Amino acid sequence: MTKSTTTYWNPLIPEHRTQWTPIKGLEGMAEEITLSLDSATGEYTRLTRFLPGTDTSPCGGKVHTYPEEIFIVSGRLYDQAYGRWLEAGNYTSRPPGELHGPFKTDIGCIVLEISFPNRITEGNNN
Repeated sequence: MTKSTTTYWNPLIPEHRTQWTPIKGLEGMAEEITLSLDSATGEYTRLTRFLPGTDTSPCGGKVHTYPEEIFIVSGRLYDQAYGRWLEAGNYTSRPPGELHGPFKTDIGCIVLEISFPNRITEGNNN
């Protein structure tokens, strides 16, 4: 199986606002929209929108057993694990097991995330 495909469309325009869904545990702070998904491997591409004023500190940081790529599309996001603000154009390719977050944003932020859950590294948790 391969990742799903779609023709050109713009998930950021108001007409597609209803396609975004709240992220479980971050309701009122962050929402997501999946752009592409491989149902066999679990690999996906999605956008995450952190709303202005979001602070995920109560949720703590995150660690995954798989690699992921992140690109800041717009706004800015503070990553407490790195002690730095990420702004539009910042990119990272995270290896499995890398701590990131918690996050906060004053003006809001949209993040492009490409994740590879099938590429698990043994010895990592979560």
